[in-house]
Amino acid sequence: MAERGKTYLEAAKLVDSNKNYAPMDAIELAKKAARAKFDETVELHLRMGLDPRRADQQVRGVATLPHGLGKKVNILVFTQGEGVLTAEEAGADYVGGDDLIKKIDGGWLDFDVALATPDMMGKVGRLGKVLGRRGLMPNPKSGTVVNAQDLPRVIKEARKGRVEYRLDRTGIIHLPIGKVSFEPQALLENLATVVEAVVKAKPTGAKGQYVRSVVISTTMGPGIHLDLQPTLGLKSA
Repeated sequence: MAERGKTYLEAAKLVDSNKNYAPMDAIELAKKAARAKFDETVELHLRMGLDPRRADQQVRGVATLPHGLGKKVNILVFTQGEGVLTAEEAGADYVGGDDLIKKIDGGWLDFDVALATPDMMGKVGRLGKVLGRRGLMPNPKSGTVVNAQDLPRVIKEARKGRVEYRLDRTGIIHLPIGKVSFEPQALLENLATVVEAVVKAKPTGAKGQYVRSVVISTTMGPGIHLDLQPTLGLKSA
């Protein structure tokens, strides 16, 4: 295991590794423990009681954070025909078809969210290996393959702070919920929105304890375990 730096070790002293913190206490502690010289991202990690190898135990969806992510979100839309004008008028940063596919094939990935209209998926599919590894591949299950008339709504949601959650190969869900500079209440409301969405997305094949543990951390900070019952009971505003 790599040796931890002095700054991390000092921050870790603030956290009792044997304690499960109330959600707001954990958020305030995470802000206090953040020692980096940049505005760190606050990350949420949920260890699930699911088998990622089973199709009936998959969890995937999207949540729109009420306070966003604290950064500019660059949105790309694969579309053609009337979808081009619709996407441009809705404020997408990059709009196109074959031209964008060729550009991405060449290594360009300067965007945070990729959307596509259904008529483009036959062509976009060739980018699966490139976009899939980075969680950028448009997918109907994550609400990123949409009809042209729905583009304004989805682009607006993505701009506000639309995050995708999905179970990874180790049975954990990782996602950002904001920045250290956010007010504690804003981070709590973002956390509540994500937790509520994941709880509602419980798959039919889930057995036993659905969520086993919840941890928050900042980009460079220590993990802080949350008290499970009050955390899973959070409700979005």
